[in-house]
Amino acid sequence: MAKRDLYEVLGVEKSASEKEIKSAFRKLAIKYHPDKNQGDKKAEEKFKEINEAYQVLSNPEKKAHYDRFGTTDFNSAGQGSGGGFEYSDFGDFGDIFDSFFGGGFSSQQRRTGPRRGADLEQTINLTFEEAVFGAEKEVTVTRVEDCNVCEGSGAKPGTSVKTCGTCHGSGTITVQRQTLFGNMMQETTCNVCGGKGEIIEEPCDNCRGKGQVRRKRTIDVNIPAGVDTGNVMPLRGQGDKGHKGGPPGDLHLIINVKPHKTFVRKGTDIYVDAHINIADAALGKEIVVPTIDGDVSYTVPAGTQSGTLFRLKNKGVVNVNSRNKQRGNQYVNVIVDIPKKLNDGQKDALYKFLEASGEKVPKDDKNDSKKGKRKFGIF
Repeated sequence: MAKRDLYEVLGVEKSASEKEIKSAFRKLAIKYHPDKNQGDKKAEEKFKEINEAYQVLSNPEKKAHYDRFGTTDFNSAGQGSGGGFEYSDFGDFGDIFDSFFGGGFSSQQRRTGPRRGADLEQTINLTFEEAVFGAEKEVTVTRVEDCNVCEGSGAKPGTSVKTCGTCHGSGTITVQRQTLFGNMMQETTCNVCGGKGEIIEEPCDNCRGKGQVRRKRTIDVNIPAGVDTGNVMPLRGQGDKGHKGGPPGDLHLIINVKPHKTFVRKGTDIYVDAHINIADAALGKEIVVPTIDGDVSYTVPAGTQSGTLFRLKNKGVVNVNSRNKQRGNQYVNVIVDIPKKLNDGQKDALYKFLEASGEKVPKDDKNDSKKGKRKFGIF
């Protein structure tokens, strides 16, 4: 059976660079490695095939010979040099073990060495005014801290933590594995201490040997002016305590602002409705408008239509990211109220308005003539 084209085996073009060939081989080697596909004969054959292809295409001389003659029938001389499979081709030695065996030397270092504490998230509810002007708040958070009985050691007071005699504190042991490349030494988690490098013979009763417990803490928080729903405030170092002297994590406060009964906020701008009657809309009037700084007077010009927006400059919210405390604007949405019921005087006034405007006014009907009332349209 004829062998497949070597470039096809690695999934690269004939013009592929040395870097591209190495990258393609690395991905395929990780995917089809026998230790990740135990008992899978097809994966084992595939791994051998891509290894053979790489041995040729990674060696400039062999690659040139293959490109010219299309064969891998080389002289045995020089087979040991150049493009054979080497762990150095994968870069960091720990990476290949992480990919093949689900953990390696680097992961064991993380177990026994300092580790950063976990980050925490918590929602904080604010009133509209607190978000606009800023506030001092108290936040209660449950977080991991060192045990106050054993001071984080995990051992019962009066006893001590002992170094694991099997791994000598490293958290790893070296085992020999049989692979396609022969016997290979692999570092794996110590089965005695579980990778901790230490053994606690008498665990602390308070933390049960963990060295850490969960506690509620109340933290004073300074809420800056201008925050809004969805904003996240990071509080550095207020998350879970680190391990083995590692730094603590952060607490991320997620802002939630309750709606206001009068104001509607959009970014740094504020919107408010102002209701006026039809006469004030037609003739113009000075009205009182509420703002976050207090009530202000504003003159609605004559002929204002319902839905007109008037701007009150710099009456909005402070931009929380602005160094110069730049503020948005407030917009007043004028709503002209049309009465659903009119008294006799209001009707007469509107009839006079129609007459003055040259509009045709309906005549009185017989039933209303004695009362001097008129009926018109929708009234």
